[in-house]
Amino acid sequence: MAKRSLKASATGIKKAKQQFACKGWTQEHLATEVGIKTRQPIWRFFASQAIERFTFFEICARLDLDWRDIALDPPAESVDFANDRSNLENNFHLESTNIAAIEIDLLVKTVRSRRHGKINHQCGILQLLDINRPVSIDQIYIDVNILEQVASQQRLESYVLDNLTPEDIDRFGIGKINESQITGMQAVEKYRQLRILGKPGSGKSTFLKYLAYQCNRENNGESFAAGQVPIFIPLRDFAESCRDRHQVNLLEYIHQEFITAGLADLEVIKKLLQEGRVLLLIDGMDEVLHEEEHLVLNEIRRFFEKYHKNQFVAACRTASQRLSLKGFTDVEVAPFSEAQITAFAQKWFVEFSNTNAKDGIINSSEFMKKLDLPENWRFRRLITTPLFLHLACSIFHRQDRFPNKQAEFYKQGMDLLLGKWDESNGIERDQVYHGFLLPQKLKLLSQIACATFEQKQYFFAQNVIEQHIADYIQNIPQASHDPEEIHEASEAVLRAIESQHGILAERARGIFSFSYLALQEYFTARKIVASHNLHCLGESLNGLVAHITDPYWREIFLLTASMLRSADGLMQLMKQQIDAIVSKDTYLQEFLTWASQKSLNNPSQNKPATERAFYLSLTRAPHLAPQFALACTLNQGAFLDMALDNLLQKSVLKESKNFNYVHACAESLSDILGMVVDIGFHKSLQQLSDQLPNNNYTKANFEKWCQNNYAAWVEKLQESIASHRDISDQWEFDPDQQIVLQSYYVANQLLIDCLNSNCEVTPSIREEIEASLLLPQTELEKREWN
Repeated sequence: MAKRSLKASATGIKKAKQQFACKGWTQEHLATEVGIKTRQPIWRFFASQAIERFTFFEICARLDLDWRDIALDPPAESVDFANDRSNLENNFHLESTNIAAIEIDLLVKTVRSRRHGKINHQCGILQLLDINRPVSIDQIYIDVNILEQVASQQRLESYVLDNLTPEDIDRFGIGKINESQITGMQAVEKYRQLRILGKPGSGKSTFLKYLAYQCNRENNGESFAAGQVPIFIPLRDFAESCRDRHQVNLLEYIHQEFITAGLADLEVIKKLLQEGRVLLLIDGMDEVLHEEEHLVLNEIRRFFEKYHKNQFVAACRTASQRLSLKGFTDVEVAPFSEAQITAFAQKWFVEFSNTNAKDGIINSSEFMKKLDLPENWRFRRLITTPLFLHLACSIFHRQDRFPNKQAEFYKQGMDLLLGKWDESNGIERDQVYHGFLLPQKLKLLSQIACATFEQKQYFFAQNVIEQHIADYIQNIPQASHDPEEIHEASEAVLRAIESQHGILAERARGIFSFSYLALQEYFTARKIVASHNLHCLGESLNGLVAHITDPYWREIFLLTASMLRSADGLMQLMKQQIDAIVSKDTYLQEFLTWASQKSLNNPSQNKPATERAFYLSLTRAPHLAPQFALACTLNQGAFLDMALDNLLQKSVLKESKNFNYVHACAESLSDILGMVVDIGFHKSLQQLSDQLPNNNYTKANFEKWCQNNYAAWVEKLQESIASHRDISDQWEFDPDQQIVLQSYYVANQLLIDCLNSNCEVTPSIREEIEASLLLPQTELEKREWN
C-alpha cells in the first residue's frame, strides 16, 4: 500500500528552500496556497518531518517541484491489489490494476476521494480583491442567473434601441425587454455543453468553481453531478503548460493534475472520459495570448469532440465566433437582481464583520438602506455584478457610507477593469493597443464617450465607434497612417475593450454601447474636466453650460462639478446661463419681482432665496410647493399663503358643485381663520365663511344658492386674498412662457444640487450664488454694482 505520509530528503529540502526563496513567499503564504489553515505542515516539511502525502504533493506542486525528486524513499508506482470489493474500495492502487475490469461507479468514487482535497483547495477558496485573507466559497457565493438569449447575438431594428429610456439602457436585453431567466444550476442541468458569457467580474469563474465544489462534496448522494469527477482548468494555465512542455495536449495536462493526487495511471482518466463521467470546467477562454489561441482552442475542440459524452462548461467574456465551440449552447450571466444584491451584501458583511454575525446583518441592512436612496440611483445601477458589488461593500465597510463623490467610485471601478482585475488574477493579455498605458486607455474611452454623448447616442454602430478609435490612434506619435492598418487596429482595440474590460458591450449584432450609462456619463465628464485643466480657458465649461436646460446632461453637470479642482468657474457660468433664460421676457421679470417682494413681506429665519422659491412654486404648481427642494422650512406666513392658494384652487374648479365639495371649502376656510392674525383680513374671511350654506339647507336650497351666489362668493374670496395677501390667481403664462419657467426652475434646482454635491467652491462664491438665486434682472444688476 502507498505510504500515507512522506518526508523530504536532505537534497530535496535544499531544492525546496531554493524554490521557496525564489518565490519570495512566507510560510503563511505557502500554507494559503496549499489550502491549509496552519503553517505547521509547512514547517515540518522544511524540517524533514513526515507530513500527510497529499499536503506533500501540494507543497511540491506550488513550488514547481516534482515530488519524487523531493521525497525521501518515494513509494513505488504500484502495490498489491486485493480482489474483494471491500478492500478494493479502501486499499487498491489504481496504477497496478486492470482499469478496464473496475466497475465505473467504484472508479468514480475512488478518484473523487483521491482528488477531494485538491478540488477543495482549487475551487473552494476564493481570494477577493483587496482582501488580505482567503474566503470559503460557501461563505460568499450567490447563485447567478442565466439569460438564455444572448443580447449580442440578436438582430434588432434601430428604432427599438432609439426608443429606450435611460432606465432601460443599463439592463438592455436583460431588463424589461429580456427573455426569462433561469438559475445557473438549472442551465447546467439543461445543457450538457454550455458556454457561459459575461462581463468581467460578473461571476463566471466563481460559478465554475462553485460547480466543481458542489460536485466534489462528500456524501453527495443524489445531489449535483454525484456520479461525475470534476476537473477545473484555467485555460491560461493550460496554455502556459503548453509553452513549458512544447506540446499542446489537454489529456496530458489533466494527467499531470491527477498525478499530484497520487493517480499516475493515464488509463484511469481515459476510462472516466470514455464513460462520460467527467464534469470538465474550462475557465477563461478569452485569456489565452493571441499567438497561442489557435493551437489551444483547436486542442480544446478536438478534446470535446473525442470525449463528447462528458459534461462541459466553459466561461468566456465575449461571444466572438473565433472562440466558439461546436455543439455548445451560449448563455449569458444576468446582472444581480434586488434579492441577489441583498443576499450577497448580507453574506459579505457577515463574513467580514469585525465583531459578530449579528453586527454583519445590521451593517448589510444599513448598506441596502443607503443604496436605495434616490440620490444613489445611478450608483445602484452600476453594482449589479459581484465585482462592483464587492467594491461597494468594501468601501462602505471602511467608511460607513458611500463616497460623497460618486466619481470616486467610478474611478476605482475603472482602475479595476482597465488593469488591476487582470493583474490580480495573473492574466497576461495581448498588447492590442500597443503602448497604451492606463492614462491613454482612459483618454480614449473619454473621447469615445464625449463624442457619442454629445450626439445623444446611447447606442452606436460598430463602424461609428471604430472611426472614433481610428481618430484617436492617428494622433498617437509614430502611429501608422495607412488606412488599412488603422482600420485593423481600431477593430482590434474595440474588441479588446469589449472582451478585456467589459466597458463597451455589443448589445445586438454590430450595435455597441457603454455597458452602463453611468460609465458613459463619467467618461464624458472626465473629458470635460481634462480639457478644462489642459487649456484653462473655459471653452469646455462654456460648452457644458449650454446644455443646462437639458435633463439628458444632468448627471454630467453633477459629475463635472465634483471632479473639478475648483468648481467656482462652473458655478458662476451656470448662474449666468440660468439668469439669461428669463432675462429677455418682461412679464417673467415682473413675476420674479413680485416673488421677491412677497418673500420680503414674511420676516423669517429662512434665506431669502428659500422664500422666493416658495412663491414661484406656489404660483406655478401649488400642489408641489410643500415639496419644493429650496423651500425646506416655511414660516407661518408662507403656510398661510399656501393654504389660501389651495383654497382658491379648490373653489374655482368648473366641475358641478355638491354639498360635500362646498363643505370641504368651508372646512379649509375655517382652518385658515385660525392662522390669520390681521384683524381686517380675519373679518373679511369670517364674513365669507358665514355666507356658505350650512347643514340646515335643503337640497333644493343648496342648489339654488350655488346657482345664484357661488360665482360671486368666489370672486369676493379672490378680492379679499388679493387685497390682504397678494396671492390671487393673477399670473397667467402663455405656453412658451410656461416652458421657459419650467426650464428656469429645473436649472436652478440643478445649480443647487451641484453646490450640494461636495464640489470645491469657495465660501464667498457659494454665498453670492445662494443669495442671488431667483432674483429679477434689476436686482441682480444692483447687487453687481454694490
